[in-house]
Amino acid sequence: MALLNKILLLDDDSDLLVLYQEMLGHLPSKPEIRTATSGARAITLLESEPFSLLLCDLQMPRMDGLQVLTIVRRKFPQLRTAVMTAGVDEQVRSRAYAIGIDLFLEKPNNRNEIRLFLECVESLLGKKEQAGFRGIQSKSLVDLIQLECLSQSTSTLKITNGTSVGQIWLNEGEIIDAEAQDEVGEQAFKRIMSWKTGNFEILPPDLDHTVRIKTSYQGLLLDSAQAMDEASSFGSVAADQPASSVPAALEPISRTQGVDFAVFATSDVKTPPLHWGTENPIPLADWARATAQRFQAIGTNLELGELRSFEAMGLQQHVGIVPRPDGQLLIGLQRSLPRSEMKECLKNASAKWQP
Repeated sequence: MALLNKILLLDDDSDLLVLYQEMLGHLPSKPEIRTATSGARAITLLESEPFSLLLCDLQMPRMDGLQVLTIVRRKFPQLRTAVMTAGVDEQVRSRAYAIGIDLFLEKPNNRNEIRLFLECVESLLGKKEQAGFRGIQSKSLVDLIQLECLSQSTSTLKITNGTSVGQIWLNEGEIIDAEAQDEVGEQAFKRIMSWKTGNFEILPPDLDHTVRIKTSYQGLLLDSAQAMDEASSFGSVAADQPASSVPAALEPISRTQGVDFAVFATSDVKTPPLHWGTENPIPLADWARATAQRFQAIGTNLELGELRSFEAMGLQQHVGIVPRPDGQLLIGLQRSLPRSEMKECLKNASAKWQP
């Protein structure tokens, strides 16, 4: 059974996350969008639940985008990945593709760029992983060419298949020439497209290269696909992701819109806390117990009754504490959540607690 498309957005700028989350909400496939503001947080989420695509910013403190992608490619080899960046650096671009990303995207600045950005992201969703080309990982060469053209790349692709070496030149998203062994132009392109496995490199662009191919890239790919009779190369249902490791009691909470993480701190401090979405649950559990005790003491002194819930707003994270008979339920709320919606989100999430 196909999995619901789910995108994880990683950027240290919370305001940009809100913008991209809204933008990607208009995709035809209607994916679920989750967000993370740090590499550690993103990796925790990926370990907790299945995702179809990681969209990752490059410039981040502590752990930058390339470091995150290196870890992700090793731990989640079937996960599709794309880079978002405010400026194109060909060396960085080459390094990202060598790691094994699917797509290198500039952050859009106008309506046309937004449309192209959304088309590129949509093209990554719902495709099955298979043997082929993705730097050192697996990827269809057809997909690689499509994505390079969709991103309007000006570059040179070097493709290696055993002892055979080929090159494809692109200029602003159009294929202008190809060479493979003793062939050039369209014949060389078709020869390269017949290779089913191999490696590729992104070389610097050759702006003065001779134009030998004038057929559109769509036409070239269609001709190649018909010649090889491999329509399956265009992919279908997304491959299975790693099994979820979310504790059963927290699983319904993890699917609540607006929730970033959850920790259940039992009354017995010796019992490890249940947690989802955070790499440091013990300090959070200790904080939840101590905070709940302090506020309960205040309530008792003022004769206000039992503590029902507590919400706090921070610069990086909003949180809420909901006391339970056998412990404290700490829920992290997305920073973009308005104050007016925090209490309702906390109420909805805590109601799904299944001890």
